Amino acid sequence: MEVVEQVTSRDETIVKTGLIGIAANAILAAIKAVVGFASGSIAIILDAVNNLSDALSSVITIVGIKIAGKSPDKEHPFGYGRVEYLTAIVIGVIILYTGGTSVVESAKKIISPSTPNYDTISLVLIAVLVVVKFALGLYTQRVGQRVNSDSLIASGVDAKFDALISLGTLLAALVFVFFGVSLEAYLGVVISLLLIKAALEILRDAIDKILGARMPNSDSSQIYECIGSFDGVLGAYDLIFNDYGPDKKLGSVHIEVAHDMNAAQIDALTRRIQNEIFAKFNIVLDTIGIYAFDKEDNATRLNVEKIVFGHKFIKQMHGFYINKETNTITFDIVIDFNAPDSSALYREILSQVSSAYPSYKVIITRDTDYNG
Repeated sequence: MEVVEQVTSRDETIVKTGLIGIAANAILAAIKAVVGFASGSIAIILDAVNNLSDALSSVITIVGIKIAGKSPDKEHPFGYGRVEYLTAIVIGVIILYTGGTSVVESAKKIISPSTPNYDTISLVLIAVLVVVKFALGLYTQRVGQRVNSDSLIASGVDAKFDALISLGTLLAALVFVFFGVSLEAYLGVVISLLLIKAALEILRDAIDKILGARMPNSDSSQIYECIGSFDGVLGAYDLIFNDYGPDKKLGSVHIEVAHDMNAAQIDALTRRIQNEIFAKFNIVLDTIGIYAFDKEDNATRLNVEKIVFGHKFIKQMHGFYINKETNTITFDIVIDFNAPDSSALYREILSQVSSAYPSYKVIITRDTDYNG
């Protein structure tokens, strides 16, 4: 119940912020359109159009959060949370298009400059609108960071850049009024390029999340440390993290426990770990795999570790166990992504360990380096 209430509150906050953005941008667009046509400034007119695109971004954000908030169903058992990342991509494309068109229009003005006609009222209005737009962008971005919404963050960044564009227009107007030099087009090019850069960063971050980016090392280290703090856990490995949208994260992990722990003890331990990880990190550990650890195998394990870590590009070895009934040695290794030929390295290690223990069947599992 608590989780549902938190998600509902988050969705309401995003919708409220989006509605504020729609209303504010519509008003700003109307005022700028009047000032732009009155002064003959193409930059101000384009700025008005840009405000309308910002209002569209807010509409997309609201639609996206409504879809993302749908309950899981048979076709989508993990829910629709990733729709939020798709909306961030759409907004990023809108920002990219805005930056591109601004560059083109600014370049045209450099080639064929026009002479605008500014008056005091127009300049004062532009100054006020710069402050309002920047405040709106700052507010939207901060709310987005607080509720972990990429769409709101993207909209906030866009709004702040729009304020910079308007500020550039204002400064250029003042320079023109006092010195007769037109810098509006040149400032437009510079700010538009910065806007394009911000759009590309927004697109990169959203696409990374959809593709499945690596969990930050600081986060995985904290999770490993938390799991390792439980009595009975001798080691934690193979943390896998799946992002199905903000506040909808699933994962799995392997833990090493004493080989003589019974099923009831392991069941109780894994449930405590799952509850703690969800409470602290808002991540559902859907699966906790088990490695059995036998202290009697320590001498052999150390010797095998010496063989394994004698090779470059080996990041980790774990899950070591000797089954004396079947004469098998099993363990996992993690090979660095930078290894030139990980398959050849794996075969070499398997051959060397097998040669060192010819009376055993050696089984080595190659784990992927999911979390550094």
